Amino acid sequence: MVADLLLACSLLPLVLVVGRQGAASESRPLLIVVSLLLISTLAFRRRFPLAVLAATSALTVVQGMIGPEFPPTVIALLIAVYTVAAYSERRRLSAAVGVFVLLNAVGSIGADGFGEIMARFVFVAAIVTAAYALGVNVRTRRAYLASLHDRAVRAERERDQQSQIAAARERARIAREMHDIVAHNLSVMIALADGAAFAARSNAEQAEAAARHVSATGRQALDEMHRLLSVLRSNGDDSPLAPQPGVAQIDELVNQVRVAGLPTAWTVTGQRFTLPPTVELAIFRVAQEALTNILKHAVTPMSARLRLTYDDPQVTLEVLDDGAPVHAASTGHGLSGMRERAVLFGGDVEAGPRVSGGWRVLARFGGAA
Repeated sequence: MVADLLLACSLLPLVLVVGRQGAASESRPLLIVVSLLLISTLAFRRRFPLAVLAATSALTVVQGMIGPEFPPTVIALLIAVYTVAAYSERRRLSAAVGVFVLLNAVGSIGADGFGEIMARFVFVAAIVTAAYALGVNVRTRRAYLASLHDRAVRAERERDQQSQIAAARERARIAREMHDIVAHNLSVMIALADGAAFAARSNAEQAEAAARHVSATGRQALDEMHRLLSVLRSNGDDSPLAPQPGVAQIDELVNQVRVAGLPTAWTVTGQRFTLPPTVELAIFRVAQEALTNILKHAVTPMSARLRLTYDDPQVTLEVLDDGAPVHAASTGHGLSGMRERAVLFGGDVEAGPRVSGGWRVLARFGGAA
């Protein structure tokens, strides 16, 4: 409002010019009043663009009747046309066209000959079209800049959302890793501790060996947890990290279960082919979770069997035990974690009781990274 008021004030000297150009001295006061009103309406041009255009059009007609044909204050009408094109949200084009026709009609009054009429027509058409085109251009540029700003805001919001999604996925991955490490190693340590307590009564050497295995398993769990948590503490990718476990480490995993007191067989069939490290890690974690569930949930299992089958491009891991099948009563997240790992690589997991007794876990991996 202040800027429009200053614009109107800057055009007030034109009123004096119009007053001096008046044809009759008795008409000059009225002409000055009309010119003042014409200029003053510009103070409201952005708040009421259509109303200001209508007012300036009417005052321009009155001014043309009592004063010169094209007074300098006609610039107020051109500013009003520009404002409608630049700021009004409705009927801009129709209003501008109406003003164009009105100016042509007024400009043609009193013209002598067809040539003069056409000259005035072209002149009025040019100035009104220029004012309207300038307004449309400014409005288009403003809308373009607004769309760029909106696009930048949405891009920043989407970037933040993607960052949050990535962080959530990383937290879920770390949670699965922590679950696998802690659950498996604690299950092995509990089994070893129970065995050591039982053997301490009759065989000190076996009790000592079991206690040493408990210590070794605990140290291994701590090492894996430190390696995993170092990812959270590091600020970049330059921190040294040990290799993640893979298919080759299943031998050590099976040995831990054997030491815990559960005879476990481990076989590999089919023609081996190279697997991405992420797939090998998923196979290892599924085997670890399946063996942990046997130690934690199976009732009096006598043995367990692991079989890894290579059938390019698919890899199948089967884990069997002969204990009482109470796995379904477990409320943990182990089974869902195994399914998530397999689905991530185009596979699936089947788990359920066997007809001959015991429990069976069958995990398929598509071999994709």
